[in-house]
Amino acid sequence: MSEFLVTGATGRVGRHVVNALAEAGHDVRALVREPGKAALPDQVEIFQGDLASPDAVERAARGVDGVYLMWPGLPVEPRVVDAIARGARHVVYLSTDVADLADDEPATSFHQEIERQIRRSGAGWTFVRAIDFAANTLAWAGQIRRGVVRWPYGDAARSLIHERDIADVAVHALTTPGHDGAAYVITGPESINHREQVRVIGEVIGREVRWEDLPAEIAREELTAAWGDADFVQARLDAWKRFADEPERVTDTVERLLGRPARTFRQWAEDHAADFR
Repeated sequence: MSEFLVTGATGRVGRHVVNALAEAGHDVRALVREPGKAALPDQVEIFQGDLASPDAVERAARGVDGVYLMWPGLPVEPRVVDAIARGARHVVYLSTDVADLADDEPATSFHQEIERQIRRSGAGWTFVRAIDFAANTLAWAGQIRRGVVRWPYGDAARSLIHERDIADVAVHALTTPGHDGAAYVITGPESINHREQVRVIGEVIGREVRWEDLPAEIAREELTAAWGDADFVQARLDAWKRFADEPERVTDTVERLLGRPARTFRQWAEDHAADFR
């Protein structure tokens, strides 16, 4: 069996990556900030640290066959990518579908810059580009408990993906041959609009939940106050408006790689029903 390092090991996707690798009999290392709170399987070797520390990363990555890399939005630190490349033969990076760019183009996001650093590092690589997480709908949990969700663009149709499918694709890329140099755009199996997402969650938890379209100008004010990044809020609003006219694309990448369909949004909601009750 092989040995792998998982960063973001206690996160929404990383925890599933750790569990799947351990259950398959691989040796697993986990880079975590607070080992006492990690709650990972007993056989996992814990390394204390995070991606802000090149020395901690180099110790954790030394000699492993592969690394699952999730970059948490920190400033890009080339020494960290270099440390991973020196220690590991293959890096699977959780990226986004908007990260693709040529080497001579300026990076406009940290995902693009990390991808570029990995490509230049000399290590083998696979980019898993997830369009968007179904788990982002957990932001509605409080409103769903109150019985009404007020949000902009109810007709915005999204192809949200279950975090377990992201993890399964990452593990597949780490543990099977033929993925070096691949960039996989992964989505859920359907495009389902905001209003329908709320209806499905309500059905799953046995509660009627109404949808109220929130005007974009009010949403801009409220989300900027909540998220603190006006440019990000505007980008989200622009995307949702676009998806109301043209549904977000759906790929068959999960099914092609894993030999089974991606989990539906309803399956995700059933797995997370307790989070909405």
